[in-house]
Amino acid sequence: MDIDRLFSDKEYLEKEINFFTTKKQIKKISNNPELVKSHLKKARHNLEFYKLNKEHTKFNDWLIVTLYYSLYHSALALITNRNYSSKNHYATILILIKEYAITRDEAKLLNELSINKEDAELYTNLKDDRHEASYATNIRFSQETINDYENGVLDFVNKTEELIQR
Repeated sequence: MDIDRLFSDKEYLEKEINFFTTKKQIKKISNNPELVKSHLKKARHNLEFYKLNKEHTKFNDWLIVTLYYSLYHSALALITNRNYSSKNHYATILILIKEYAITRDEAKLLNELSINKEDAELYTNLKDDRHEASYATNIRFSQETINDYENGVLDFVNKTEELIQR
């Protein structure tokens, strides 16, 4: 994903959005405040699970997954608030950029967590069979990384709530 290009080249952004619209991965929907609230509730629910488990560093891979889905439900709340639905994580980022002009750092955070989420799932699947892969997961998802993501996700969820309340 070339986030810098998505911000600097509006034609490219629109081309990408049109691609996902044609594939029915992005749709315009009716105003649905209840769905917006449901996505925010799910984002907070995932954060609550994260907070209950963040001391268990053995499961840093799952903490990344939990943080990612908190962030993703916040993003879905934002695009739903602008009458869009998305069935693709990249498409969701495109709509956020178009509709909210999120910062490059916020877009990169979404992108990084989606990549790390996939890595975490891979490592989790291999955990029982490959102890060293599990060990590598803990190194890859250091406590510093977890803390950085926690702060970024909390900021994004809070900002989402502020934007929707406007």
